[in-house]
Amino acid sequence: MTQEADITNLQQMLDRIEQSAKDQERVSLGKIVEGVGSRSFGPLLLLAGVIMASPLTGIPSMPTTMGILVLLIATQLLFRKQHFWLPDWLLKRSVAAEKLAKGVEWLRPSARFIDRWLRPRLPVFIDGVSIYIIAIACIAIALSMPAMELVPLSAHIAGLALTAFGLSLIARDGLLALLAFVATAITFGLIVYNLL
Repeated sequence: MTQEADITNLQQMLDRIEQSAKDQERVSLGKIVEGVGSRSFGPLLLLAGVIMASPLTGIPSMPTTMGILVLLIATQLLFRKQHFWLPDWLLKRSVAAEKLAKGVEWLRPSARFIDRWLRPRLPVFIDGVSIYIIAIACIAIALSMPAMELVPLSAHIAGLALTAFGLSLIARDGLLALLAFVATAITFGLIVYNLL
């Protein structure tokens, strides 16, 4: 069984992120990805979403960095890659361990609440063609990340959408995927309203 197969909810993801920051001053994205696992789309997408939904989006260029991460993994999912490749320059990006720990703690109460509601349901939204639709929605979010640095709240809502997409794939919860599509639509609505 691969390490990432063990992640079945949001609290386990936060535990993995926290573990990668242990005894470090700065934590690289590569170290976090190593802790989460790089063979499954759900955990990687959840990782990007968790970072985007946390206060870490206040760090300059963080939304764009996460956008590149999501773009790379979603594109590879579209082509049904079994192992996700990420460039070294992206994996070397780092954040202060203290900021990462604060972001994780900020998310813990929400994680406990969300995890109680996770369960396998509505498989039509996470199987077959739906996987490609999720990948396309994630690519659209990723391409919009630079604009999100200019529009308040949009990066957080996009983070919630990515978190929901990742969790829906991990927990086989189609209802969560449906909610993620709604959050994606709200994100684009905010961007269009503020920039056009």
